[in-house]
Amino acid sequence: MQTLAYGFPKLGKQREFKRLLESFWKGGLSEEEFYQGIEDLKLKRAEVYQANVDLFPSNEVSLYDFILDTAIMVGAIPGRFQPYQGLKTYFEMAKGKQALELTKWFNTNYHYLVPEIEKLEFSLLENFPLKDFLFYQKHGIDTFPKFIGPFTFLKLAKLIKPSAEGIKVEKINEPKVFEEALERLNLVYQEVLKSLAKAGAKTVLIEEPGLVMDLEPWEWSLVKKSYEALSGDIDLWILTYYDSVSDYSSFIELPVKGLGMDLVSNQENLANLKVVGFPKDKVLIAGIINGRQVWKAKLEDKLREVENLLQFTQDLVIANSCPLFHLPVSLVGEDHLPAELTNKLSFAEEKLEELKLIKRGLEGDQEALNLIADIQRKVQISFGQKEEINKRVSQLTEEDFTRGIPYSERIKLQQKRLKLPLFPTTTIGSFPQTEEVRAARAKFNKGEISFEEYQRFIKQKIAEVIKLQEDLGLDVLVHGEFERTDMVEFFAQKLEGIATTKQGWVLSYGSRVYRPPIIFGDVWRKAPMTLEEINYAQSLTSKPVKGMLTGPVTILNWSFYREDLPKEQIAYQIALALLDEVKDLERAGIKIIQIDEPAFREGAPIKRKDWDQYFSWAIKAFRLCAKANPETQIHTHMCYSEFNEIISYIAQMDFDVISIEASRSKGEIIEAFETFPGWDRQVGLGVYDIHSPNLPTKEEMKEIVRRALRILPKELLWINPDCGLKTRRWEEVIPALRNLVEVAKELRQQF
Repeated sequence: MQTLAYGFPKLGKQREFKRLLESFWKGGLSEEEFYQGIEDLKLKRAEVYQANVDLFPSNEVSLYDFILDTAIMVGAIPGRFQPYQGLKTYFEMAKGKQALELTKWFNTNYHYLVPEIEKLEFSLLENFPLKDFLFYQKHGIDTFPKFIGPFTFLKLAKLIKPSAEGIKVEKINEPKVFEEALERLNLVYQEVLKSLAKAGAKTVLIEEPGLVMDLEPWEWSLVKKSYEALSGDIDLWILTYYDSVSDYSSFIELPVKGLGMDLVSNQENLANLKVVGFPKDKVLIAGIINGRQVWKAKLEDKLREVENLLQFTQDLVIANSCPLFHLPVSLVGEDHLPAELTNKLSFAEEKLEELKLIKRGLEGDQEALNLIADIQRKVQISFGQKEEINKRVSQLTEEDFTRGIPYSERIKLQQKRLKLPLFPTTTIGSFPQTEEVRAARAKFNKGEISFEEYQRFIKQKIAEVIKLQEDLGLDVLVHGEFERTDMVEFFAQKLEGIATTKQGWVLSYGSRVYRPPIIFGDVWRKAPMTLEEINYAQSLTSKPVKGMLTGPVTILNWSFYREDLPKEQIAYQIALALLDEVKDLERAGIKIIQIDEPAFREGAPIKRKDWDQYFSWAIKAFRLCAKANPETQIHTHMCYSEFNEIISYIAQMDFDVISIEASRSKGEIIEAFETFPGWDRQVGLGVYDIHSPNLPTKEEMKEIVRRALRILPKELLWINPDCGLKTRRWEEVIPALRNLVEVAKELRQQF
């Protein structure tokens, strides 16, 4: 038996990747210096792999996104980015003025760039897998080249199709079109595989998480045909993860040498393995160590699991269940956490050590067996429970999940109270977190300035941003969130039952990182969390200032959560804490409260058959914390989700206004409302792509609004950026918002 690990975080223990990327973008590094830094990072990662596991991949350190790498590898570069000019084009596609659309990677908080295919023509443009394999080979390091498989790439891509109404962008759902695209794509993959075989690679790992999606029989037929074409030059191991393969029998019949399955996220894979069996001529890559949660494995249980797996195959490789980039790099340095919690935690580096321990235990290493028994004992110790919180959840009734009066009546009360103009303008919540803001926070955390000094600084920033918004002419203001590091971490630090880390950074996209909190116990609110800053901001203006909260589903989905309670119960605990905050804001006279749920779609199971169960409690958790007075206007925000797929569930959340991304998708997201009869809620159009440093023109913004007006009445539309402005610079934000306000004023004159 061998051990395999893949997807180890590229971020680095000191966030080296983020620093390299941002320094290069700012002109602080030459291209040569940038590449040298990336190579140093690759070698450090290889050392960690080599110390713990038998097998590991190359081609894992993408310079931005691995799906973007695949698109460039196969020459899928839209005409607006031509001619191809290496890194310049690469980063234009990632974050330029007309960048590719960002969306969530399966049901995770990683964002990938959606490939756009203009023609069903592909060619090998950049052989990234070969280059990286040769890099490690040059340093005497043996790796398995790894890349995204052709089926998954096409499944996630979008086809650009001219139409009478302009350009249409849609998934490739037509069987004949998909088959033709896959056949042509396979020719490029064949070239890559032949080049790797010639360079000395014996085995290639091909990631095909698309095989766990709901697939039609024709799709499985194409997958089989595809791998018949690709097999031959080199051994192929297919990795699937995040859920069970949708057709186990078809999966095990694929003409490849190894098959990888996630045995953590689901029960179906193991059940199918027991009932149907496993081919004797294939390698079973068993994903038994959880790649998405920070909890230590019960290693004695894992030993028994591996012994059982050996009944089905003698050619077994044990691995992580999915890529490890969903985890922080290392637990080292998190000495501030309670010992009871630390004993239960395992980050990416520790996951590799777990694989190593399991192998040593199976080989009869007594020291390893003693360690395994000690770990099993510690992880079973529970703490952080609060009985009154569970009692409060158990006493909830259906009445707790409803607003009291319908939206059609609420909106009249809200309009009378708010007196907003047509096309009201606002922002999503945060304003630039400049070096000055970060420096002040760092000084406070180090004890170099007092709490009072830090509070005075935050109030000064709030006063400045309120004045700026009034000068710009925005209709609904925000306090800027200068006191918040991250929209989830901020609340995690205010709530009981949740821990936060010092260095537990995880990449979300590009160089954007966040530190997921760790929900270890029952969650409750000790004191108001946002009241002081919102009250102060509202005292400075006669315009409404939004109370800004992060929703329960997003706090849950963007945290590592305890596994001894159903997610539903944890969500209700968080929702009740937020409801207490909503009531405090209302009592203080706050007229608009925004409860952000960007992770609402992300947490949905991959298979549609499981959606109703998930959305049932997710909707109720939102409604529970949004049970405000009817005259209080409840906003929510969602971004970079497959909005169209879940609009029927979103409509059940019973908010008053929803703001959505509409800039990168060029307004195509608005089509969702066309297919949903009777949509009556207000919609905030994200007409300013905040993930790009480029200044949007008024005409570009107006085009998105015009597209929306074809489907939605003008009375329902708000104008806003597509997301928070925290990562942008003031010199970008101010002219963009000035354009946004002018667009709204011109539209009011027109209509």
